[in-house]
Amino acid sequence: MPGQRRRRTTVVAAGLALCGLLGAGCSKAGDTGTGGASPGTSRSTAATAPSPGASRHAAAPAPVSGPWRAWDVKLSAAEASGTCGATAHQVVCATNSGGFVGHSRADGRATWTVPASDRGKSAGLVLDAADERAVTGVAGVLRAANLRTGARAWTHRPSTGGTYAALGAADGVVYAVSGADPASRTAVLDAVRASDGTALWHRTVAWDSSEHIAAFRGRVYTADGSQVTARDARSGDTVATSPTGFECLHLVSGGHYLVCTGSPDFAGDTFPPMRRLDPTTLKPLPTPKNTINKPVRGVISDDGVLVLYEAGAEDTSAGDWNAYDLEGRRRLWSTYATDGNAAVADGRFVTFTPVNDRAARGRVITIDLHAGPHATGAAAPRMSAPYPQTRSGEYPLLVVPGGDAHHLVVKAQTHGSLRSLPLP
Repeated sequence: MPGQRRRRTTVVAAGLALCGLLGAGCSKAGDTGTGGASPGTSRSTAATAPSPGASRHAAAPAPVSGPWRAWDVKLSAAEASGTCGATAHQVVCATNSGGFVGHSRADGRATWTVPASDRGKSAGLVLDAADERAVTGVAGVLRAANLRTGARAWTHRPSTGGTYAALGAADGVVYAVSGADPASRTAVLDAVRASDGTALWHRTVAWDSSEHIAAFRGRVYTADGSQVTARDARSGDTVATSPTGFECLHLVSGGHYLVCTGSPDFAGDTFPPMRRLDPTTLKPLPTPKNTINKPVRGVISDDGVLVLYEAGAEDTSAGDWNAYDLEGRRRLWSTYATDGNAAVADGRFVTFTPVNDRAARGRVITIDLHAGPHATGAAAPRMSAPYPQTRSGEYPLLVVPGGDAHHLVVKAQTHGSLRSLPLP
């Protein structure tokens, strides 16, 4: 936003879970106002009282002691069913009831809890390190906790009176989708200030439930499985739409890049070509030629390397990670895969080894984004030791801390646990 320093926000997309993320002493509840929202349509409350049945106070926050280290901890059932993310200083898990648990980066132990007793599907978790906020949405309540103190920060209810379906965040603003209508492919997008929960604006948007929310450089982007729309982050006004006749079945975002690919739900043997979009005009830009396989999901690095998991059209149980240089418009490398979970950390692509690789399965592998899996020397691929948490039967997810942690966290979903390990 003009006049404000650029903020760094860690986002955990509900689409990847989601493929999904109790309290300290409570301050007196108080209405923070509705900002630019229409009167009576939404409400935010700072440091609200606990939900019925929740304890009024939680254990006093314990300070994080020491740098990132290797550790392994079990998760409560509520955390295991929720979503986890990490900042440079801690791991935070959003529970399936709308609460939070903060974990020490030094040993993984729970340092603070913010309880809640909501029931419903989780919209995920976003962590805003600059504003010291963790935000989650369950049922019809958006809740925030203070990352530093482990206290409740604010709550917000959607303007639709419905439930939250997806979250996103950038530059000190949390974006939340509610009131989704699958038949018309519309929903209501709320913009809420991360620091205090003030409602900024809300708009009815074209949105498909399989899509996430992309936000960067003062804009927020939504997609309905056909068209992409860009809105001004300050006002919510539409500033660009993708061209008529151009179909964007699935939107992949990362860094300051937007790429349209075929939909994972598309039935057929051929798929629409992927196409990079200009973030300002949403017009198609020249894009590397992609393969003929089925696009499933992808990640994009800050310097414009898209790594797209493309499964076989006939047998989707396996496929390839294909890397593309979006700026240079060329395909960089390919590697066989059986798992579509991945992340980008420290200039490297991070994923799990194939489940049918008997010599190396059950490990985390990192690959140089530009040099690929056949590189040698310092750029060569590196693997972790085999861990129970990384086995395919645990359906593991990757959590990458912010900053230069040189660690990553694996969440095992079958037997709920977190493992911190040095980045290979």
